Amino acid sequence: MNSILTNLKSGIVVFLVALPLCLGIALACNVPLFSGILAGVIGGILVTTFSGSVLSVSGPAAGLTAIVIAAVASLGSYEIFVAAVAFAGVLQVVLGIIRAGSIGNYVPNAVIKGMLAGIGIILIMKQIPHLVGYDKDPEGDFDFIQPDGHNTLSDLYYMFNYISPGAVVIGLVSVVILIIGERPFYKNNRVLSMVPAPLIVVIAGAALQVTFQNIPSLAIAAENLVSLPVINNFGDLKSNLAFPDFSALAQTKFWTVVVTLAIVASLESLLSVEAADKLDPKRRDSNSNKELVAQGIGNMACGMIGALPVTAVIVRSSANINAGATNKLSAIFHALLLALSVLLIPRILMLIPNSSLAAILILTGYKLTKLELFRHHLKKGIDQFLPFVITIAVMLLTDLLKGVGAGILVSVIFIIRSNIKTSFEIVKDEIDGHSTYLVKLPQHITFFNKGYLIKYLGTIKEGSTIIIDGTINKTTDKDVQDVLRDFVESAPDKNIEIQLNKYTI
Repeated sequence: MNSILTNLKSGIVVFLVALPLCLGIALACNVPLFSGILAGVIGGILVTTFSGSVLSVSGPAAGLTAIVIAAVASLGSYEIFVAAVAFAGVLQVVLGIIRAGSIGNYVPNAVIKGMLAGIGIILIMKQIPHLVGYDKDPEGDFDFIQPDGHNTLSDLYYMFNYISPGAVVIGLVSVVILIIGERPFYKNNRVLSMVPAPLIVVIAGAALQVTFQNIPSLAIAAENLVSLPVINNFGDLKSNLAFPDFSALAQTKFWTVVVTLAIVASLESLLSVEAADKLDPKRRDSNSNKELVAQGIGNMACGMIGALPVTAVIVRSSANINAGATNKLSAIFHALLLALSVLLIPRILMLIPNSSLAAILILTGYKLTKLELFRHHLKKGIDQFLPFVITIAVMLLTDLLKGVGAGILVSVIFIIRSNIKTSFEIVKDEIDGHSTYLVKLPQHITFFNKGYLIKYLGTIKEGSTIIIDGTINKTTDKDVQDVLRDFVESAPDKNIEIQLNKYTI
């Protein structure tokens, strides 16, 4: 019973985080708002049911915004686009069946941690303007360059021209409530702990917003409140659905969108699930291939009823984990809340100020990017710290996938650098002024080792003896073979004695 209550509370928290993001991503994509809610419902119920992850939460992803905008423009209509989403889902299922999900296992931990911290920083920077009443950029837009022509940094400057005193008051009260909700006395109290602090935040925010309407200096403008599609009957519901148009199946650009969506959505899902596993207190390993199949099933459903494409989303997943979720019930419950609230109480939700939701997202971001993370990676050495910070920096200036790609590239450079230096075991001995070198060749020598080998062989003194031991060597790159052969052939000219131990030049 306690487990059920804990997951229901977590579901409420995830719902409050997901609601503005579902709406904001749809707004940023310039598609019907209801398509974002539908994606959240499908991601929370259908994907979760088949998911290989216990705690990750799926829904519309900010990382797909640019692709959605470009694809809708290229294909000519949203209906043709959702048809492409359905086929992208089929391709994701195929990727899962052929076990392509293992790619996520090859992303370094430093990069995953950098991705988490980067998302946390982006959340904070993106939500500060909403906290003070500057809502020009949609909630779900995580890109550096924004649809309004500004960027993440410039918005922090322009917001000072549009500060709403009422929004600031509500935002600060919300932050205080959330901080109190994290205190031990709150969490350990049997009564208080039953009520999630974010729920108190939105109730208090809505109450203050209504009160402030009678105080001109603190009144909240309509654009600073949650905006929802109002569905009064089945006709309204049907009018908010977009059904797929398969008329473009013969066009190359249609299949280009299908493949692009499938690959990018799969990568984002795998990275988010990997990150969620790192946050899971029980350190459970998700089945990545099963996750791809689940995402594919979800996107097939999204395409058939006009929802935005879904991926596993780290913002929702981290909120779920931080709220104490222990199983899939929390994700399913959050999706049910999304559906029921929009269908039954949209006008009540429209009383919630964006600044209250911004406060929840800012605290979520803070939990992802605590200063201790930076100290931890700095202590682990430059080979861990640099990929970590490069991932964050590139994410802030571009997007998630480019940041992860940059982090992986830096990690690979460190691996190559380390491999070049440590591949050869070299021992030097001096006996009566005569130098003897023992060079033990590794199992595999690649062209990456060529430069180091040329440099080292150039330091061998005249009149020395060098033993080249190939006891464990299995393969040697042809360029490296040429380097060794040239050295052996030129050795007599420098009075260098060469001894080959189980190695043939």
